[in-house]
Formats: sequence, C-alpha cells, structure tokens
Amino acid sequence: MEPVLPITLTLPKPGSRQILRSMHQQMRTAIIDGRLSAGLRLPGSRTLAAHCGVSRNCAMAVYDLLLSEGLVAARAGGGTYVSDIYPADPPRTANAAIDRTPLLQPRWRNEPTVLRPSPATQFDYDFVVGLPDTTQFPFDTWRRLDARALRQLQRAPAEYAAPEGRAALRAAIARHVSFARAVACNADGVLVTSGAQQAFDLLARIFIEPGQTKVAIEDPGYPPLRWALESAGAVLVPVPVDAEGIAVDRIPADARLICVTPSHQFPMGQAMSLRRRMALLAFAREHGGLIVEDDYDGEFSHSSQPLDALKSLDRADSVFYVGTFSKSLFPGLRLGYVIAPAWARAALVGAKQRSDWHGAVAAQDTLAAFIDNGDLARHIRKMRQVYSQRKQVLTQALQRHLPSTLSVIPAEGGLHIAALLRGGADASQVVAAAAEAGIRVEPISQYALAASPPNGLVFGLGLMPTHLIHQATLRLAKCLG
Repeated sequence: MEPVLPITLTLPKPGSRQILRSMHQQMRTAIIDGRLSAGLRLPGSRTLAAHCGVSRNCAMAVYDLLLSEGLVAARAGGGTYVSDIYPADPPRTANAAIDRTPLLQPRWRNEPTVLRPSPATQFDYDFVVGLPDTTQFPFDTWRRLDARALRQLQRAPAEYAAPEGRAALRAAIARHVSFARAVACNADGVLVTSGAQQAFDLLARIFIEPGQTKVAIEDPGYPPLRWALESAGAVLVPVPVDAEGIAVDRIPADARLICVTPSHQFPMGQAMSLRRRMALLAFAREHGGLIVEDDYDGEFSHSSQPLDALKSLDRADSVFYVGTFSKSLFPGLRLGYVIAPAWARAALVGAKQRSDWHGAVAAQDTLAAFIDNGDLARHIRKMRQVYSQRKQVLTQALQRHLPSTLSVIPAEGGLHIAALLRGGADASQVVAAAAEAGIRVEPISQYALAASPPNGLVFGLGLMPTHLIHQATLRLAKCLG
C-alpha cells in the first residue's frame, strides 16, 4: 500500500489535546526543511484523517494553519500543494553550513581568548591569580542584609532604577574610598558598574574613535582591560614597566588614554613610585591625555604607610578611578565603580544606560548596607592580615626552597606576588612541570604583548591556605630540581 505522506508523523495518544499542535508542527518543519518538497500534492483532509486516526476536522484545521502561514496553497478543485517558499537555490540540507563570519567586524572573526580558571580541585596546590579567598566571607551577614533589601523592594513600586546606580550605594562607595584610599568625592561622582570590566568598556565607548585613538597600556598588563579597548577599536601602544611603574618616557605624546595599575602593578606587583606618579600626571597635563587608574586590589596594602591612590594627586581632572568589589568581597557579586571628573559624568551615565540601563538593584542595596554597617571595613581588615601573612610565608618559602631559581619582586600589597626566574629556566617549562606535580602557577608571559616578556612566574594568594604554602613550594622545588 502506497504511503499517504513521504514522512512519518508521530502523534500523541488518542484523546490528547496536543494532536492538532503536533501534526501541524511536524508538517510545518518538514516543509521548511524540504522533506515535503515544493509542488508536492498533499492527501485530502479525509485521507489524511483516516491515515493518522484523527477526525477530519482536525486534519482540515492542520491544513488551514499551514495555509495561513503560506506553507501550502489550495487550488480550486485541485487539492492542496506544498508552496515554493524558497528562491531558486541549491537544495537545502539539514547540515548545510553557510559561512557568515565575513559579516563580523574583523577584530571579532577569531573568538577572543577568555580567562576561565579551571576548578581548583584539579590541583593539590593552587596559586591561581585574581581570585580572593571567599571561605572567610561573612555570608550569613550578607544573606540577612540581602533578605532585608528584598523585603524593601517588595514594598516599592516596580520601576527601572537610575543607570548611575542606587543613591545609597553611591554615597556608601564615596565614603569608603575617601576613608580607605584618600579619594575625595561625593555620591554624584560615583558611577556603579557591573565590575571593573564594564567600567573599562564604558570608558572605551566614550573616548575611543575606532582606528584612531591611541591608548598606552602597561606591558605586561591586565588582559581584560586590553580586550575592552581592542573591542572599541583602540590603537594599543604597549609600554614597558620597571621597578617604579610604567615608563613614562616611552608613552607616545599623542596617547589619549593611559591605563595603569599604580597601587599594585598587574602582574609584576610593584607599586608606582611617588616620583613616577607625579611624572605621569605631568605628562597627561602637558599632552592633554587622560589616565585610567585600575585600583583592583589597592585596599590590601601590607605596608604601614601605603601610597594613596593616583586619583588623590590629580589636580587637572584627568584621572578616572576604577574600583571593584570582586577582590574585597567575591567575584560573583559583579559590582564595581568609576569615579570620574564632573565633565565626563553625563557621558558615562548615558553610555551605561545604553549598555544595560542599570545593575541588579537588590545586590546594590545589600552592598550599601554592608558598607554602612561597617561590615566591609571589618572584612577588609581581616583579609588584609590573612593575605599579608600568606605573602610573607610564601616569600620566605620561595627564598628558602628556590633561592637559586626564583627572585621575588618586592610588593607592598595585593593578592599575588611575582618572581623572576634565574639560571636560564624557562617559565613555560616550569609551569608545565609544576602542573604535572599538581601545582598551578602562572607565567608572567601570558599577560604580556612584548616578544620578549619578563621570564617569571605569578603566585596568587587567594586560594592557598597559609599552612600549605611551605609544602607547595617544597614540591615545586623538587619538581624543578
């Protein structure tokens, strides 16, 4: 017996209310995929109904739906036919792939590298860079404040929030940075962002003319900052760093933006000297440049007299101060901020609104209360001692177990330290050997653009408990010996 249709329809059990929907979807998909080809005469509604074991009204309703979508055509007295819905092209197949990458802008045709640290459980000892220790975070306090914020939102009318951030959080941030980093500002000067990464993106949006604007960046430096600038079409100019920070004399005079990490250079670790800070500010003032200060972990100073933020020395309204709570609290919070000169605030707020309108309201309200209650300051004081102890123990352990292999770069704060390799050892080979021994450590070269980057390693402090540091460095020494 000849089949009624060249496809098989699989229908729900009799009596189901989904039979009509199922028949329509399966026939629709078969027509779009080309399995029911253009010009094919479909069986009459009575025949289709008998074949599928459904009522004729159901079969007629299926055809009516296909007809309304233009997928079939009815000819007076001549039956129902599959419509020719495609232009004259080669036959379409389910696996046909059309290369549409030329539609992408050139800088997006190769997917950008994304930093996704693998789970810490893969390593016995994990010196991954950029992650804080969240095991000591007061999550019970946070949950209580978060519940209160949600209750308050429940009583408030539904509305979109201000793109610059919740007023209470902006005021709390202004007080926090004034106390912790000597940055003088008020709530009006603070723009709340989804982490430091959005802050970089917004600054790139308002300042960079694609293919025209030169931006000086530290080399080695922070890759996600570089990605934001590249995405906006900036012309990047890598500038080397030395023991005092970025080499100001190597910055081109026509650089419109200069991006630095003065409190704790990423990844080398040193703080920019006061002499170099003044030189950088003078350079920007003389050449009309602007400075983006990334103070990603400046709150964790291990010195009794830490240098104030670069923003605190700015007298020409040229410094944009970027902060984040990813290091002081936890990365999943996704909250950061920009403290901008008054002349640029409206542009930043406009860019923020066009980007995502505003951040998560409940999280902002919770963080505002966390700051105002003194919880943030208490947590930072506690973690500053923890990281300071880890830094001291790690430095001593490296000097004890690897004195002829590594030279630790002095650092006065932050969540990582760096060390240069001695004796011709290659950083990439050391990293591979360490991984085989169950130790994660990172090469400085992965953060550099120069053809000959510093030959060294970066050790993160966030995921390494103090009591395991000597064991880790001893194993590292053995696998390199």
